[in-house]
Amino acid sequence: MTNKPEPCCGPGCCDDTNSNTATQTDTRDKVRASYAEIAKTGQWSSVSAAPASSGCCGGSGGGGGCCGPTTLTPEQVALAVGYSDSDLSLIPGDANMGLSCGNPNALANLKPGETVLDLGSGGGFDCFIAGPKVGASGQVIGVDMTPEMISKARAGLTTYTKTSGLTNVEFRLGEIENIPASDNSVDVVISNCVLNLSPDKDRVWREIARILKPGGRVAISDLALLKPLPASVASDLEALVGCIAGAQLVDDIRASVQQAGLADLKMTAKPQYIEAMTNWQDPLYQKIASALPEGESIADYVVSLDLEASRPA
Repeated sequence: MTNKPEPCCGPGCCDDTNSNTATQTDTRDKVRASYAEIAKTGQWSSVSAAPASSGCCGGSGGGGGCCGPTTLTPEQVALAVGYSDSDLSLIPGDANMGLSCGNPNALANLKPGETVLDLGSGGGFDCFIAGPKVGASGQVIGVDMTPEMISKARAGLTTYTKTSGLTNVEFRLGEIENIPASDNSVDVVISNCVLNLSPDKDRVWREIARILKPGGRVAISDLALLKPLPASVASDLEALVGCIAGAQLVDDIRASVQQAGLADLKMTAKPQYIEAMTNWQDPLYQKIASALPEGESIADYVVSLDLEASRPA
């Protein structure tokens, strides 16, 4: 009689849930460590293929790398994606690290008295712009999972208050998959090039739906995929931190939004952002381009999207 091997399905063995959780935790830890470095130094060069002097993510020296160009300052990046000089005049100088791929504030059409929550608020850039729009009767909450980013953002509050005369902005440490906010408490959720970094995007959208008031709305700028990336790019840590490797396919974003119960989804493609990053000769974009099949460009794979949706009333 032949003994059959026992199935391996106990805790920690053949358990897809445990495996997925471990993978998500590993991804989140890598992203957190990378953005802690960005918060402290204005660049993340430990895995960058570019020379350290070129910078990464729009450091104070105007360098580029994973999220910003080599030839433009963070202010020029912000202007290029739709912010105005008047917007930039309201924020502490180091809150803008050149990490934007769009302008969710412009999409949101914020009104006085509204409560706004920014997912992945970083140094507080979009929060400080949103504050004057909602006024003294409104509230802006920035959420970020990186303690160093939260410290950087909170350090800018004094300057923000002196400039605006307002005390309506706060920052909370937390993950966007577990947003530290009550059910039905937020009028508008904004985010700028952050959702692509999450290892569990379906959960993020469910959390957005949970915290929105009935009739509340979403205004998000992010990167998305037109087709799957080559494996060498999809597994590249620098491309993940640079907001590309973790991006979702456009159809998958649509499915996530609909499954979360949100409605009136509008997605507006902005291919000019990717074209600009390529023309600015960003080191990460050059690296990715070199890994693509001959005759293809990054614009064939990646697009900047403006996403708008709402929670049914």
